[in-house]
Amino acid sequence: MRIRAPRPFFLESGKRAVLLLHGFTGNSADVWQIGRYLHQFGYTCYGPIYSGHGGPPEELLPTGPNDWWRDVRQAFEFLQEHGYAEIAVCGLSLGGVFSLKCGYTFSVKGIVPMCAPAFSGMQDQLLAGTLANARKYKQYQGKSETTIDAELVAFKRKIPEVLNHLGGLIDEVREQSAQITVPTLIVQARKDEMIPPNSAQYFYQHIKSADKQLKWYENSTHVITLGTEKVQLHQDIYAFLESLDWSVS
Repeated sequence: MRIRAPRPFFLESGKRAVLLLHGFTGNSADVWQIGRYLHQFGYTCYGPIYSGHGGPPEELLPTGPNDWWRDVRQAFEFLQEHGYAEIAVCGLSLGGVFSLKCGYTFSVKGIVPMCAPAFSGMQDQLLAGTLANARKYKQYQGKSETTIDAELVAFKRKIPEVLNHLGGLIDEVREQSAQITVPTLIVQARKDEMIPPNSAQYFYQHIKSADKQLKWYENSTHVITLGTEKVQLHQDIYAFLESLDWSVS
C-alpha cells in the first residue's frame, strides 16, 4: 500500500509567527493541531519536516542532527523571508531540543520545549521506539512480517550510529542551555515513557531566563501534542505566547 507522505504546513495569519518543530521519527502531524489552534487566534504557524523524516525508515540512515538543524535554520529563514521579524519556537521532543538551541542561537520572542531530553543516556529507549515506528510503517505498507523482519535486520544494524549522533546533540544543548535568556515555557508529561522528569527540571534550573515556567501534565505521555491533555496544552501555549512582549499585533 502506498502511504501518502506528510507535508510541511504554513498557516499564514497575523504578523506574529510560531515555528513548530516535530520529534525524532515524527513529522509535521505531531504539531499540526497546535498550529491550527494558534492560527485561529492570529498567529502565523510553520511546521517543517526534517530530512529523512516522514517517509520509509531507511531514509533516516544517511541523515543526522547536522542535517536536521540545517532544516530548522532554513525554516527560521523561511519565516524571515516571508516578512516575519518576530518568531517564537515550539517543539516536541527532538523539536524541543531544537527550540532550546534556537533560544541561544537566534533572536526569538520565546520558546516552548515539550518533553525535551536533557541527557543522552536513553539509547535503549530510543532504539526500541525507532524500531517500533519502523515496523509500524512497514505494516502500513502491507508488507509481510517475514519481509519486515528481514528489512529490520539491516536497519537495526545501522540506526545506532544515527542515535549516537542524536545523543551528541542532546549533550551539546544541555551544556549550552545556560545561555538561554528568552521567556521559556517548559512542558513535561508526567507519564512520559521516553523522557525522565529530571530533564525538565534540569532545564528549568539551568536556563537563565527571568521569565520561565515549568508546566506538568499529569495524565500525558511522551507525544503530549496528541494526548489526552492537548486542549489544555493548546490553551497554555496560547496564554504563554500572549504574555510575550511582541511589538507587532
